[in-house]
Amino acid sequence: MDLSGYVSRLRERYEELEEILSRGEIYAQPARAAELTREHARLKEAFGHHGLWLSAQEKVGSLEALLQEAEDPELQRLAEEELAQARLEAQAAHRQLLLALLPGDENESRNTMLEIRAGTGGEEAALFAADLYRMYSRYAEKRGWRLNPMSLAPSDLGGLKEIIVEIAGEGVYRQLRFESGVHRVQRVPATESQGRVHTSTATVAVLPEAGEVDVVLKPEDLRIEVCRAGGPGGQGVNTTDSAVQVLHIPTGLIVRCQEGRSQIKNREKAITILRTRLLAQKQQEERARLSSERRSLIGSGDRHEKIRTYNFPQDRVTDHRIPVTFHGLASVLDGNIEPLLEVLAEREMEERLAAEETTAAAAPRTTP
Repeated sequence: MDLSGYVSRLRERYEELEEILSRGEIYAQPARAAELTREHARLKEAFGHHGLWLSAQEKVGSLEALLQEAEDPELQRLAEEELAQARLEAQAAHRQLLLALLPGDENESRNTMLEIRAGTGGEEAALFAADLYRMYSRYAEKRGWRLNPMSLAPSDLGGLKEIIVEIAGEGVYRQLRFESGVHRVQRVPATESQGRVHTSTATVAVLPEAGEVDVVLKPEDLRIEVCRAGGPGGQGVNTTDSAVQVLHIPTGLIVRCQEGRSQIKNREKAITILRTRLLAQKQQEERARLSSERRSLIGSGDRHEKIRTYNFPQDRVTDHRIPVTFHGLASVLDGNIEPLLEVLAEREMEERLAAEETTAAAAPRTTP
C-alpha cells in the first residue's frame, strides 16, 4: 500500500497544529487545547514510525542488492540470514506505522463491558461460554487489566449461561473490539459416551462503557423492581430482596443484577449495564448509516455474526472474517490470543487506510 499521499496530508495537518498551538489564545480553551495537543503528539509519533519503516525498507533493499551481486557462498549465506531478519523488522515497523497513522477510536479510553452468553448446544454451550470467559480473563491478567463481574448466571454443571464483566485498563476496547459475534466450538463433550463431535456456540459482545453524559436516563423512563435473588450464592443472597431489575420503557431493554447482597450496588450495576447497552445501540445505528464503502470489512460487531471456530479434534482456531487459522488451541484458550488480535487489527488498519485514500481521492479539489 502506498502511504505517501496519506502521510503527506497528515504532515500538512501537523504543520497546521503547530501553528495553532503556537498561539496563546488557544489555551483559553483548556479542553480544546488538550485535544489538539494529543493530536499533535499522535502525529509526531506517527512520523517517527514512518521514519523507522523507511529505514527498514531501505535496509531490505540494500541487502537484496547485495545478495544479487554477491558471488562468495559464505557472503550469500550471511546476506540471506540478514535479509530474512530485516524483512521481519520491516513487517513489524509497518504494523506499528499503521497503528500510529490511524485516528484514534472515540471509545478507546473507555472501560469496556464484556458480555458472554451460552448459545445453541445446551449445557455444552454453557461450558464453552465459561471457557471463553477464562480465555479473556487470562488475557486481561497478562495485560494488567482489572475485572469487575457485574452479572453472573451459572449453569448446573459449572458452565455459564451468561456473564457480564466490566474490564478497566489501558487499551481494553482497542484490543477486544473485534471479539463481538458468535463463537463456535467443535469438540466431544465430557457427557458424550460414543465419542461424537458436537457443535455448540456462545455469543460475545464487547461494548464501550457509557457514562451519565453519554446516555441520560430519565426517571420516568425507568421501571425498577427489587426481588429475592435466586440460584447459588449463599444464604444471605437468597433470603434478602437484593436482586434488581431495571426496565427501560422507551426501548424495552431489561437488565437484572443479583450479584451481591447490596440492593444499592446491584441497582448501580444494572444502571451501568443499561447505559452501556443503550450507547452500543446508538453507535450501531450510527454505523449503519455509513455507506458500505466506509464500513469495516472485518465485521460489524453484531453478536449474530459467526466470527470464529474452535475445533478441538484438529487443534485449530479459525477466524472466518479474514480468514486465518492458528494451531495450538489449548494455548489460545489459556489467554494467548495476542497473535490473533494483531492479525485482525492489522487487516482493519489496512482497510481503514484504503478507505481514507478512496475518500481523499474522491473529494473535490479546490484552487487556492
